[in-house]
Amino acid sequence: MQATPRLLYKGFWGRSLEELQRLTHIAVNFEGIKGPSGPRELHSFHTQEGVQDCKVMSDVDIGGYSEAHLDYIRSSPSQLQADKKLPQAYARFHGKISTQLPKNRPEIQRSGYAGWRTKDRPPTIFGRSLWDIDPYAYLAMRVKSDGRAYLVNVQTDSIVSTDLHQHRLFTTKPGEWETILIKWNDFVRTNMGYVVEPQTEMLRQKVKSIGVSLTDRVPGPYELCIERIWATNDTSDADSVAQGPALTDATSTGGGQLLTKKGESIGWGKE
Repeated sequence: MQATPRLLYKGFWGRSLEELQRLTHIAVNFEGIKGPSGPRELHSFHTQEGVQDCKVMSDVDIGGYSEAHLDYIRSSPSQLQADKKLPQAYARFHGKISTQLPKNRPEIQRSGYAGWRTKDRPPTIFGRSLWDIDPYAYLAMRVKSDGRAYLVNVQTDSIVSTDLHQHRLFTTKPGEWETILIKWNDFVRTNMGYVVEPQTEMLRQKVKSIGVSLTDRVPGPYELCIERIWATNDTSDADSVAQGPALTDATSTGGGQLLTKKGESIGWGKE
């Protein structure tokens, strides 16, 4: 069923009112001078709409054979009682990576990836809906990982629409829920899978979308559960804080690495 113009109209004004309330809160509390009074939620999977507002991608788009799914999971009362860390609701990103090349596509030389990202948010009376995360030092994620080398992807409203800012999603407790922080300044600018030189700062006032991808090209199943994503300056609830990238020997070929066009590897560290 398609939304009627009246529902779309109501949605537009509803979004505009929410944005007005947010801007008023910033002004009344002098957050532009003193800094934000608390974290800012960017995306959550507490409702079914959180999954519907995301786009799932894989090499199937070019004829590949990897599988990618993003499912909404709601925990039962018995599950919540048995596991105190379990969220009431979350998204399950799962599937299978295949490096099999597509048939009758000789121009395709690499395959084996999957990912998802938030869809572009609808506009408000104030214009395009973009996140301004400039007042915050960290991107925070509440996740449960299988330990594979996932990448966090941030897209901004930059001149080059295919640019991404990427960072490894490091988890320290595979199979358990944990909160991971990544410094916004540590993201690496890439384009079409390669590190862009010279590096430029992220347009932190104009963040367009956030997502996760798996590009390690290791065949087999994967599973990453995500409860929510937010911007914060508070490190007290973090299980780990990711360390920034560094140029490493090109012979180091660990999963989840980014490459420069010269073939040099971008390695990652952890705190």
